[in-house]
Amino acid sequence: MLVFAVETSCDETSVCIMDKDKNIYSHIIFSQEIHKRYGGVVPELASRAHLEILQKITKKVFEESGKKISDIDIFSATCGPGLIGPLLIGSTFTKSLAIGSNKPFVPINHIESHILSPTFNNEIRYPNICLLLTGGHTEIYLLESKKKITLLGETVDDALGETFDKVGKLLNLKYPGGPEIEKKAINGNEVAYDLPTPLLNENNLNFSFSGLKTAVSQIVKKNDLSNDFIANLSASFQFCVSKILLEKTKKAIKKFEDKSKKINSLSVVGGVSNNKYIAKKLIDFFKDKNIEILFPVKNMMSDNAAMIAWNCINKNLNHSKDIYFKVDPRLTIK
Repeated sequence: MLVFAVETSCDETSVCIMDKDKNIYSHIIFSQEIHKRYGGVVPELASRAHLEILQKITKKVFEESGKKISDIDIFSATCGPGLIGPLLIGSTFTKSLAIGSNKPFVPINHIESHILSPTFNNEIRYPNICLLLTGGHTEIYLLESKKKITLLGETVDDALGETFDKVGKLLNLKYPGGPEIEKKAINGNEVAYDLPTPLLNENNLNFSFSGLKTAVSQIVKKNDLSNDFIANLSASFQFCVSKILLEKTKKAIKKFEDKSKKINSLSVVGGVSNNKYIAKKLIDFFKDKNIEILFPVKNMMSDNAAMIAWNCINKNLNHSKDIYFKVDPRLTIK
């Protein structure tokens, strides 16, 4: 079974050709540069950029793979959640290829694909807690199997990736802010600033980062953007975020241990899982708890078409094919 997959939920345009045996024949991720001018994703510009590049990288992915469109058995694309314009462009383009090839089209959930991405390179011991950290979502899930996924908690305002970018913009760093903050934090003092940890002591598994972002903004207004200041505030921000993530994850695990259910593994997915500082904090804490920490392969961490293809391959395709599926910016996991 050979799958052609497209991902266009936000500002990455990605295509992939993969088979059921995990062979990736070609995988291209194109990151749109235009948003750097504005310090964040502009939906209309994202849509136009997808239109400009999607056909080009599709042609290239077939050239690199040595495959022809007629070799593809199933066409799949992200149909939500995400930005409506980019979702429409990617799904309509892929549906057109499916119709033209007289092959099935499978709509794919972007979030579900992130959650299942570690199953590509790991044997997951269930039950599993999944920490989803992306530009648009910050959520905790319980996985009892690939098919049984339950949302436990989510952000009530800003997502973590978005918060990194907004803090980066406050510190006059390049977009995207996450990697820049991580670099600056290396030379900073993580306890230089005592930042708030919203919802940390609440008896739930939800997140809130808006107040943290506001606190950073107030500190920035009172200081000059010297190298030392940027390094110290970056380090303090990263330390605060790690504390929130760790405490919420511990709370999620304890919730099930109290019900005599042992959590066997923790997976960390999404673009923010690239952050080595956050990853190390989680690994260091759980290494003696008999809870395995799992990450996707590098090219499946940020938004990408390989995870879309892999999710498609794992579907019960007798029930998943739907050329008339309408994209949904708020699509949930069923």
